[in-house]
Amino acid sequence: MIKGMLAIFLALAMLLPMGYRYGRSLWYPFYVKMVGQRTVEDVIYRYGYKAESRLKPYFTSAGLNFPPQEVSLLTIKDQLQMELWAKQDNNWHYVRTYPLLANSGTKGPKLRQGDKQIPEGLYKITFLNPNSRYHLSMKLNYPNAFDQQKAVTDGRTRLGGDIFIHGKDVSIGCLAVGDQAIEELFTLVHRIGKRQVSVVIAPSDPRLQALKPPLTSPRWTNHLYQQIAHAFTPYSHPVVSANHYP
Repeated sequence: MIKGMLAIFLALAMLLPMGYRYGRSLWYPFYVKMVGQRTVEDVIYRYGYKAESRLKPYFTSAGLNFPPQEVSLLTIKDQLQMELWAKQDNNWHYVRTYPLLANSGTKGPKLRQGDKQIPEGLYKITFLNPNSRYHLSMKLNYPNAFDQQKAVTDGRTRLGGDIFIHGKDVSIGCLAVGDQAIEELFTLVHRIGKRQVSVVIAPSDPRLQALKPPLTSPRWTNHLYQQIAHAFTPYSHPVVSANHYP
């Protein structure tokens, strides 16, 4: 009897951490119902001051004002990195790099719902979600106009959606940057406004070598990669030291 109870206890002890990490999509909606919905203002009140306190030294080190006029987030899929750049006096300046804590899919654009691909292209942030299953999140405008146009050309209809930059370290087509990083980015985007933020997602770094479409990708991927390479042009490749990571 005692051995049986001990076995059950040990099994639960092993499963609970996995359930917390991977089962958030199941239990988190019930948690929100119990504790109530948060507002963006709630999140800024709780995390904003500490998040900005962590961010400001990077801007100071780069000789930049805070808050910035405009920012860009350059994501490089094969390096699992997201670079933060800020615009000042009509020039772009490197601020810091955030590591992606999870990966999903392979090189190549997202084509359909359920393919687990992280999209590739030029995107904007459309929504700040204070009640994310993954701490906090920021929704991207995938599928954008380019994605929709090429889907019509290909005859594809179910493109998928709900692509976010979010916390935690789990990804199924999204950009998982961890909790502290999403607190900083969420606070920054709230401070300067969603319209002042651009997001570029590349399969690899076009500043280092030309982008080559995977053999199985659609013909128009060449055009997409030309757009991505051009979008990277204002941003020189940074020399990153260890203190530019969390």
